[in-house]
Amino acid sequence: MAPQLRIDELERGVQPRKNPRKAGVMALFYPGHDNRTYLLFILRKTYAGVHSNQIGFPGGKQEAIDSSLLDTALRESEEEVGIDPDRVTVIRPISELYIPPSNFEVRPYIGVYDKSRPFTIQESEVAALVEVPFIEVMDERVLTTRKMRTSYASELEVPAFELGGYIVWGATAMMLSEIKELFKRVI
Repeated sequence: MAPQLRIDELERGVQPRKNPRKAGVMALFYPGHDNRTYLLFILRKTYAGVHSNQIGFPGGKQEAIDSSLLDTALRESEEEVGIDPDRVTVIRPISELYIPPSNFEVRPYIGVYDKSRPFTIQESEVAALVEVPFIEVMDERVLTTRKMRTSYASELEVPAFELGGYIVWGATAMMLSEIKELFKRVI
């Protein structure tokens, strides 16, 4: 799910990491009111930054108080969407991902939350919750390509997921693609 520009840069070895900042995010699965399994995303607020108004997983930058990136993912998820970290069963981490435009190295985790809701958004950072039945993620018909404006390209064609009326692309789409592949192996 990486844009061709990024694939080309990786093949040429052009992606030097410049002392990247660390972050942790949580792909949080939870039971829906309709007895289906949901995956939680957030729509980030519009701000003057690289990830403005994008869909992502709850999480964020590692702080000095965090003893690990898992602690970061749980703390940030609690702040952004109001989860109780003690009610999250962490299944496993997935591949760390370097995000060149923001110079972040992100460690995603898969977790299961034993409660369906309510979630409480952190209004200063989160514009909306995007709750997607996981069966929709597994449907190949949600895969698409879109031309996006980014901080580093005016019109970049990117592979994406179309979920819940939103376009999930970039690092989040790459993480989601790995999660999808892991699930394909067990179902």
